[in-house]
Amino acid sequence: MLTGETGAGKTMVVTSLGLLLGARSDSGLVREGADRAVIEGVFDVPSDHPAAARAAEAGGDVDESLVLVRSVSGEGRSRAHVGGRSAPVGVLGELGEHLVAVHGQADQWRLRRPEEHRELLDTFGGAALGRVRTAYDSVYAAHAAAVTELETLRTAARERAQELDLLHRGLERIEALEPQPGEDVSLRTEDERLAHAEELRSGSAQAQSLLAGDDDAVGGGSAGVMGELAAARAALSQVSANDPALADLERRLVEVSHLVTDLASDLSAYVADVDLDPGRLEWVQTRRAALSDLTRSYGETVDEVLAWGEAASRRVLELEGDDDRITSLETRVTELEQQRAAAAADLSAARTKAAKALSKRISDELKHLAMGSATVVIGVEQPGRLGPHGADDVEIGLAANLGSTPRSVSKVASGGELSRVMLAIEVATAQADSTRAVPTFVFDEVDSGVGGRAALDVGARLAALAASAQVIVVTHLAQVAAHADNHLVVSKADDGKVTRSGVRRVTGEERVSELARMMAGSESEAALEHARDLLSDLGRSPV
Repeated sequence: MLTGETGAGKTMVVTSLGLLLGARSDSGLVREGADRAVIEGVFDVPSDHPAAARAAEAGGDVDESLVLVRSVSGEGRSRAHVGGRSAPVGVLGELGEHLVAVHGQADQWRLRRPEEHRELLDTFGGAALGRVRTAYDSVYAAHAAAVTELETLRTAARERAQELDLLHRGLERIEALEPQPGEDVSLRTEDERLAHAEELRSGSAQAQSLLAGDDDAVGGGSAGVMGELAAARAALSQVSANDPALADLERRLVEVSHLVTDLASDLSAYVADVDLDPGRLEWVQTRRAALSDLTRSYGETVDEVLAWGEAASRRVLELEGDDDRITSLETRVTELEQQRAAAAADLSAARTKAAKALSKRISDELKHLAMGSATVVIGVEQPGRLGPHGADDVEIGLAANLGSTPRSVSKVASGGELSRVMLAIEVATAQADSTRAVPTFVFDEVDSGVGGRAALDVGARLAALAASAQVIVVTHLAQVAAHADNHLVVSKADDGKVTRSGVRRVTGEERVSELARMMAGSESEAALEHARDLLSDLGRSPV
């Protein structure tokens, strides 16, 4: 408990926590004459806590404790550090939702945000409701994915038809010509040969005549190269036996004679095979022109055209298969819609059951918080649409008086009532789930407008919540403060120049004196005795 005189600075603790957990900064919070305001908090968190994981993602060091620092300069600039590392201020806000729930009279975010009503109910529902929600989440995601794919295929239908038309025309052109691998290269060679057939035949015939000789030549013919080589061999054969060196030269001459003979024979065959058919030349050139049309459209060479054709055939099968995929998806979407509707109905039923139980628990708690005539009704309505969280709109309604119609708690409850409703919710949900995601709760004047016996009940409910979480309370009521395990007093002092607020823990007679001040405004003997009786009645030691 944090207590102290009005204006001592108790709310400064809540303000500091807000800044530390990502609230908007204000340069007006910096003491006049100071460069900056600095808030540092040390949180004990286990390694598997969501806050530890988020801090590690931000680069922070988490070793059984997490250190958060927020500084605000006099110019209004704000800096944040998470686990010793600089981080965006937004990270502090993300961590705050896992670390501390601050419940001030103007800061009941868990009741002012409608989606939080649903989350609170789902958390209360525990594992049983969680399994139903997981089942819905799964079928909802599958349905959304199938719908997205179906819409994509339908949207692309025109583009798909255009692509298919282009591919079919290309394949028809290739099929009509039936090009063969490497055909463009072989036809180019043949074209060159046919176009110069006369020159090729004349040149090769002349070369063959010079090698083999020409019996029809004027003057008795010509022996040619072959005849000259035969004469040379005859000349050497008469004397080569007398000198080994000359015999070797004769052998080489014989080899040359054989080569020339073979060459002359090949030239003769070439001359006989030279094709002078103009019709063949025209066909080759026409065929090359047709193949060139293909290579201009589908590849640099015929081999590349054939490769394009193979790829196009595969693409055609793929695109034509999209029609079958659309039909299959339409059936799948219909099936998933039915499954989603059934899962949503199961989820609504589970939420409705949990809502009745939670409504009763919260209403029972309010009887202990000076709101005995108030009733909480958690409504689970189905507006007729299915969303990521099911078909339900969940709203916590409050009927502040008997016979009144429940209205949204965020609209009908006053600031003090809202704090007490939040306390009732926290205690009720703590009974359902002892493994709390948020380990610390801060209540700023939750007892506003409460006194007497009701104040004792408020303190008792806070103590009940403290059995499963750390609870920090700012209060003006001794009946509430007396329930605390630790009592801290905020006091203000000044030296004539600077005013400072300090916090100290009080025990023993100091605690008795503070409770007496809170009850009677003085530390008279009667007030002190009353404070001792209060602690004794609650089974609390002044220590």
